[in-house]
Amino acid sequence: MTPRLLGLIAGASMAIGGAASAQETLEMTSAFGKNLPILGTAALDFVDKINGISESVEFEHFDPGELVPTLEALDAVSNGSVDAAYTTSGYWQGKITSASLFAAVPFGPEAGEFMAWMLYDDGHTLMQRMYDENGYNVHVQPCGIIAPETSGWFKNEITSMADLEGLNMRFFGLGAEVMQRLGVSTSLLAAGDIFPALERGAIDATEFSMPRIDARLGFHQIAKFNYFPGWHQPATMFELLVNKDAWDDLDERAQKQIEVACLANITTNLAEGEATNFTAMVENTEKNGVTIKSWPPEMLAKFEETWDEVAAELAEEDPYFKEVWADLQEFREGYATWGNTIYLPRPR
Repeated sequence: MTPRLLGLIAGASMAIGGAASAQETLEMTSAFGKNLPILGTAALDFVDKINGISESVEFEHFDPGELVPTLEALDAVSNGSVDAAYTTSGYWQGKITSASLFAAVPFGPEAGEFMAWMLYDDGHTLMQRMYDENGYNVHVQPCGIIAPETSGWFKNEITSMADLEGLNMRFFGLGAEVMQRLGVSTSLLAAGDIFPALERGAIDATEFSMPRIDARLGFHQIAKFNYFPGWHQPATMFELLVNKDAWDDLDERAQKQIEVACLANITTNLAEGEATNFTAMVENTEKNGVTIKSWPPEMLAKFEETWDEVAAELAEEDPYFKEVWADLQEFREGYATWGNTIYLPRPR
């Protein structure tokens, strides 16, 4: 073997060894357990996608509580004790008033419109600014979305606004502000804490997510009345948070690969929910003894009226909420020109 050939082989070996050693592994906590359909599997799917296309960055998935509890993920990623989190900004509403506007908006945009605002208008830019201006050391990337959820599981039938007064209910995001105005005492519980709270009577009712997801959590065993439509979450956006220092240490190619994996994840996340929820609804009614109910028009109108009041007050109290809310409303007014004319009525 010639000295030149030996040199080439040695150089190639060093390059391969250098590439392997240069791979960055990021530990990622998820807000949702891996056994939870649609929500939990979306985090696993993202990890499979990014690890399948990148040779310079790899993500390692951890369930809630293995690294940090669900509601502590933002602080953990910001301070660098965790590299990344797959979660939703609605969990930070207690810290940042505007956070839920990037997660789910009562009577707000459905999935297509929400993605349009986030990806082709100002949504993503405003979302990153929100974290920056509140002192969080994170890079944020939209990374999943689902269509409407159910709006609640109740132990007793709700026939009027009076039936809501005095209930203790798990509720998420900005919709919780509405329910509180209507006499409901709300709390934000992580997925695994909801069934035990229902079982021991700490809460009388709950909302969490879509029928297939809720079925895995067993709400139908205790609460037999499932209400629709999900006025509080017409769509829910999920985010990938990466510690900003860790993000800046990645090369541009790895950053682009993460963005691509998240965009692909948005597609499969939405499609999985749309493909699998109707079977869960049928099983609930035919096997689990659940009664599916629709809110009466007058109650929906009251929910919307109350939400309008909440939004106006939050905008008055918080300048950044006001800015984001105004931007979203402006986009929605423009979108209505398209959205209110192009779609066929859905068959009944």
